[in-house]
Amino acid sequence: MSTLPEPVRVVQLPDGTYTYADHLPTPLQPAPVPQVVHQHIHHAPPDRTVQRIALGSGIGAGTVAAGVYFGPLLVGALTAIAANLALLAFLAAVMAWGVVSVVKSIGGTDGANAAKNVGKARKSLRRR
Repeated sequence: MSTLPEPVRVVQLPDGTYTYADHLPTPLQPAPVPQVVHQHIHHAPPDRTVQRIALGSGIGAGTVAAGVYFGPLLVGALTAIAANLALLAFLAAVMAWGVVSVVKSIGGTDGANAAKNVGKARKSLRRR
């Protein structure tokens, strides 16, 4: 019994050239019946989806690690900035209300007239 592979057959094509028999195109076969595949799709959690897409598109592991680390850090920083701005806006509104109240109460007629003029100016700006 021999363990040598079977020799490759050489054939001559109709145009006169020679080729190996294992390089010939396979004859056309009828298309197989489509197979029904039941696939269960599981969605990735939203916090890792971007990283998985990045890995699939060939971005390096360092970029993915930076996204994993700095993504939540950026969200936290932006939230802190937004909270600070909201606090400052609230303080500005309270202080403006306080100034208007003080001017109205101790300013006499001049203070009341000034408050009315400011109110009229605001209303005229809203109409435009």
